Amino acid sequence: MYYSFDCNTTTGQVSFKAPNGTYRVSGIDPNTQKFFIQVKDGRSLRLNQSLPFNLTGPRNSSSNVSSNITNDAEIAWDPPLEPICNLTADCLDWQHSSCKSASDGKRRCLCTVSFRWDGTNLSCTKVSWPLEKRIILLLIVGITSVIVLCVIIVMYIWRRKMTKRKEHRLIDQRNRAHRMLCSESHVQDLIDLGEFKEEDKKGIDLPFYDLESIRVATHNFSIENKLGQGGYGPVYKGKLPSGQEIAVKRLSKVSGQGLKEFKNEVILIAKLQHRNLVKLYGYCIEGNEKILLYEYMPNKSLDFFIFDQKQSVILDWEMRFNIILGIARGLLYLHQDSRLRVIHRDLKTSNILLDHEMNPKISDFGLAKIVGGKQTEAITSKVAGTYGYMSPEYALEGIFSIKSDVFSFGVVLLEIISGKKNTSFYQSQQAMRLLGYTWGLWTNNKLLDLMDETLRDTCIADQFVKCLNIGLLCVQDDPSDRPTMSIVIKMLDGETLNLPTPKQPAFFIRRDQSNSTSSTRPESINEVTNSLEGR
Repeated sequence: MYYSFDCNTTTGQVSFKAPNGTYRVSGIDPNTQKFFIQVKDGRSLRLNQSLPFNLTGPRNSSSNVSSNITNDAEIAWDPPLEPICNLTADCLDWQHSSCKSASDGKRRCLCTVSFRWDGTNLSCTKVSWPLEKRIILLLIVGITSVIVLCVIIVMYIWRRKMTKRKEHRLIDQRNRAHRMLCSESHVQDLIDLGEFKEEDKKGIDLPFYDLESIRVATHNFSIENKLGQGGYGPVYKGKLPSGQEIAVKRLSKVSGQGLKEFKNEVILIAKLQHRNLVKLYGYCIEGNEKILLYEYMPNKSLDFFIFDQKQSVILDWEMRFNIILGIARGLLYLHQDSRLRVIHRDLKTSNILLDHEMNPKISDFGLAKIVGGKQTEAITSKVAGTYGYMSPEYALEGIFSIKSDVFSFGVVLLEIISGKKNTSFYQSQQAMRLLGYTWGLWTNNKLLDLMDETLRDTCIADQFVKCLNIGLLCVQDDPSDRPTMSIVIKMLDGETLNLPTPKQPAFFIRRDQSNSTSSTRPESINEVTNSLEGR
């Protein structure tokens, strides 16, 4: 570009060389990057298209050709680009630059970061940030710093929490180890007392809790924490330090459940795991205190709902049928599918607990018995159970078997679908309890009259009749006439209504089994039922 100018060293006059002649430069304005030349009248000015010159005045001129110009012509120039180079050494005269490929495809001495090319001074000058950009930059830096600081603080807090949590876990592990050590010592004490056998020590796979920790969990057995009163003592709601909610069964000193029954329940439940059996978390033996810690059941027990006029509406037919199925599956597990063959001996509605989804869980194994191998029945000289749920052979002769539990299940089933207690009287002029009342409806073909009034809108009649039929089959006087729980489940799950016809149920005047028929109407109530006392 600079070869387009010529300077007379004698006069100091600068001339501009155009393709069609040389013109005198009358002025140069570097600020606007313009210069002025004098054009004589009648001459035309032509500019080299390859050079960075543009004709900007006077007004009557074209962009790059001027005709008949009488005034000075105004020409603007584009600032020169970075110098062309081949090697890095070619850029030594231009500081803060390096030889790189430019956008026009040529290699030029391009300015480094934070510098820009100044076409006026022909050098790389440091970029001067405007105030607004500097403020934005400062804000970005500041906000980024705050975010980084917050992340560091959060990470620090998180690491502290994780460290504390790890410490708590270690403390819990030590506590559990301590409780297990205490548990072993307590078991050994019981062994020394002759109450436990040596093999029972291995059977207790549950933590031992000291009495003080249970007092803290239940607010010292406060009345506000009391959930109810069972046959063997009160039940309280508690909360462990871990936040786990529990049900605390505190056995009464006059409950009748001794150390043997307590030991039996602890060992037995620890070995049984099923979705329809209540879960035992631990136990405590301290002084005269015998305490069991169960999983907390927010919906209490089954009897709380079915025998209460207001609460019974909560359990529609679908819920009750699923509860019946769940109880049956829990009993089948005890009788057949678990590692042990267990006879519960005290199945009743108050021992059926309901979780938050109304799933039933069988509880209270204080009277449960383990029978070995293929054994299905046993004899006891001490009959213990609950009035209205015991089978006649157990109540009268001390003979208990898996069929004894089937009888109890049949009573529970009839109570669930009717909303009536077996121990109450119906048709008072005949002093008739639930089993007799049900049998009377069966023989008179008035089966739906047994239905709980709250089920009228939701009950499926065929299912109801099937349940009533199964219930009567389960409470047959002769144990051999009662189905096993596996057959009960098949009947409940099956769609067919072709079930066996029940005979006269138990607790009527006993007849010779060979004379018992399905159509005989009841004649009188068995007097034995009025003399049995519950434990």
